[in-house]
This record gives sequence, structure tokens and C-alpha cells, in this order.
Amino acid sequence: MDFDPLSTARRALWIGGAQWAGKTTLAVTLALRYGLTAYLYDRHDARAHEDRRVAERVRRGGPATGPDPDAVWVHTDPGRMAAETLAGFPRRFEWVLDDLSALVTGGRVVAEGWGLRPELVAPVVESTGQMVVLVPTPEFRAYQAGRLPRATARHPGVSDPERALRNRLARDELVAADAVARAGELGVRVIEVDGGRDAEAVSGLVAEHFAAYL
Repeated sequence: MDFDPLSTARRALWIGGAQWAGKTTLAVTLALRYGLTAYLYDRHDARAHEDRRVAERVRRGGPATGPDPDAVWVHTDPGRMAAETLAGFPRRFEWVLDDLSALVTGGRVVAEGWGLRPELVAPVVESTGQMVVLVPTPEFRAYQAGRLPRATARHPGVSDPERALRNRLARDELVAADAVARAGELGVRVIEVDGGRDAEAVSGLVAEHFAAYL
């Protein structure tokens, strides 16, 4: 049998968008309800993908440790931070595709994560109907930031934790806005999360969108 490394990714259902919009909860809910395999981007990106980043730095002759935390989070303005994050997503997406190439399932994979960008997913899938982009309203983003410890976690090793946090949150808003813009260009559906619908209602809305593939 010929091996197609993109076969799983091509058939996958993709949930991209902003931080703190409920993407992980949604993916897990759909996986359990419809017998899908959930791929949780952040968990891979913070573990095996981080090992790959370290290996790439070392191969280029750089240090195994990352850049100075102050240089990244305190002394870089959010616009530049967002641009650098967006520039890094294509390489990180290659690692996602590599992960998915090792998954063979009789059903489908539902993949979620902020790095699953419309412009990266669209060339892979059979239809842009296999993707949704979730973004919170400003009010819901503020609510999530206030209640989720990981949303406002301070960066270790920085000289000004409050400024680093403000910069990161501002960067995240810019990255989310870019995802919405790219989705609009490609005809990918955007779902705004305002807190008025609970997780069950949002999952029902997304399941309806994905109905042809479930």
C-alpha cells in the first residue's frame, strides 16, 4: 500500500482561532461525542515541538536555551511580537502535519490550536468547510483572562512581569485579528464566542457546521 503522509490531515476537521476561545474544550467534546481522534496543538507544541525548536537552534550553531526572556516579552512591542509569531507558524505547522502523518484512523481527526491557521490549512484539506475559526469578543476575552490562571500566568525570568503580560495579551489580539482576516479571504467560517452560549451550545453549532463530515 502506498503511504500518503497527508491522508489524515486532508480528512481532518480543523478548529483554529484565538487564544481562550474554548477550542480545546470544543475539540474534546466533539471527539467524545462522535468518536473522533482529538489532536491538541498546544500540548504537542509545548513538548515534542519544543524539542524540535531546540534541535534546530543547535543545528544552526545557536544555544540550546531560547532567547533572553526580557528581549522576547518586555522589550519587543506587540506588533513585532505578532509578526514574529505569524512568521513562525508555517514551520510549526510542518510539525503538525508530521504528527498527523503518524495517525491512522478509520474515522477523522479533529485538530485544534491557535497555530492552525486558515492559510496553512486551506491548501491541505479537501474543502474549507472542514475548518472553523473561533474568536472571543473583547468582553469574553477579558472574562477568560480574569478567570483562567494560564491566561494571565507571569513569564518567569522577566524584569517586568506586568509589562510582559500586557505585551503578550496585545500580541494575542493581533494574531487573532489576522486569523479572522485570513479566514475571510479564504471563505473559512468564523464563529464569535461571547459567553452567551455555553460550551454545549457552541459545540452544537460547530457540529452542525461539520455535519457532512461526522
